[in-house]
Amino acid sequence: MEELLEILNDINPDVDYDKEDNLIDGRVYDSLSIITLITRICDTFDIEIGPKWMRNENFNSAKAMWAMIQAIEEDE
Repeated sequence: MEELLEILNDINPDVDYDKEDNLIDGRVYDSLSIITLITRICDTFDIEIGPKWMRNENFNSAKAMWAMIQAIEEDE
């Protein structure tokens, strides 16, 4: 989780990732930030985020992203 929080803080350090649960739906992240986020997650965790994972609810909070990363790692 620490690596994920580092990625998130690099992209937008002004967000309280412990409390924020509306990163995508609340437009905290713009399209460029989302692309950067997905690329960094894939590179850092050596995973591929396929189409079935590309849903707002998987990216709206750090907790949701961490759960998605763990689920993808278990599937591989």
